[in-house]
Amino acid sequence: MTADLPIIRLRPKSKPQAIRHGFPWVFADELVTDRRTRAIPPGSFAVLEDAERRPLGLVTVNPDSRIIARVMDPDPQARITRDWIAARLDRALALRARLFDRPFYRLVHAEADGLPGTIIDRFGDAAVIQPNAAWAERMVGEIAAALREVTGVATVILNGQGRARALEGLDERTEILSGAVDGPVEVPMNGAIYLADLTQGQKTGLFYDQRPNHAFAQRLAQGQRVLDVFSHVGGFGLAALAADATHATCVDGSAAALELARGGARAMGAESRLTIRQGDAFEQMEALAAEGAQFDLVICDPPAFAPSKPALEAGLRAYERVAKLAAPLVAPGGYLGLCSCSHAADLNAFRNASARGIGRGGRRMQLLHTGQAGPDHPTLPQLAETGYLKALFFRLDG
Repeated sequence: MTADLPIIRLRPKSKPQAIRHGFPWVFADELVTDRRTRAIPPGSFAVLEDAERRPLGLVTVNPDSRIIARVMDPDPQARITRDWIAARLDRALALRARLFDRPFYRLVHAEADGLPGTIIDRFGDAAVIQPNAAWAERMVGEIAAALREVTGVATVILNGQGRARALEGLDERTEILSGAVDGPVEVPMNGAIYLADLTQGQKTGLFYDQRPNHAFAQRLAQGQRVLDVFSHVGGFGLAALAADATHATCVDGSAAALELARGGARAMGAESRLTIRQGDAFEQMEALAAEGAQFDLVICDPPAFAPSKPALEAGLRAYERVAKLAAPLVAPGGYLGLCSCSHAADLNAFRNASARGIGRGGRRMQLLHTGQAGPDHPTLPQLAETGYLKALFFRLDG
């Protein structure tokens, strides 16, 4: 029975068909936000109805967010309990177990895995939860308990950082919910070894989404000189070294991330083939050009320059500038990889900005390959934001 849950209702001009066909969000301007709705505590559950009072499903409500409701279950009779969470986790785990032979992957990719606003990355016997929605923050203890039950992990860490939490009105915090953390965790991926700092690192400590793009870059890297700009903990650089690149140079603004990259190279027995340069990526690319440096493969994987529609124009200019500065660093006939994790910049806009930048950098190009996030980051076709990652690989003239 749903009598104990509040009811919220779409406005008459809103389109319930999108919700019925799988779109998981309701924006504040689509909902009747009367005094009762505004009084619902963030992270609570409610039954969503259309304007004709027909139920659309069970939702979680946050009156403080532009995304005022997220669909939890199309069944309005559903109850969000530990067992309900465990069933979603079990389904997510079955997919990853089929895809990967070792337990290092994104286990839950938010709405696409049926746990709205919730990210869980697995690192062997440890897992990191990012509760980016109010309901997940409120029930993180139940999520952690279900996670231990379903996967058998001993260590569970709450990483409450990032822009998504701020949009939900949530504070930043990091907490070890169970188990213990004793330094960075070694993560095997594509033959490389990465070091992930699960408590102090960026996001959950490692970016699993680039795994297939690392693998494609490895096909270009054997016997080559590689430059990895915005490298974080050595993403493309360590992948290249694992594929027998002669040398890799990693550039990042974070000294701590670069030390983890160095540690990963050391664990692989490849430290002698790694150079790190700490500093602003744009300034470092300009300095490398002034030094006359060139590389057979250059890859730039910057942070999200266009995290929202208002930032799109400035973000595309930034991506164009990255391409302009990177292109002259590519040796004749070499390769350039450009990445974007901005969901506001779609593939066409990012590709056009990249091509303009390469042209402004004085180079002509062939587009060889377009990549996306790996299958442990499934997408909802109805929700463009779940398909945020784009990777373009070019061969330049010469």
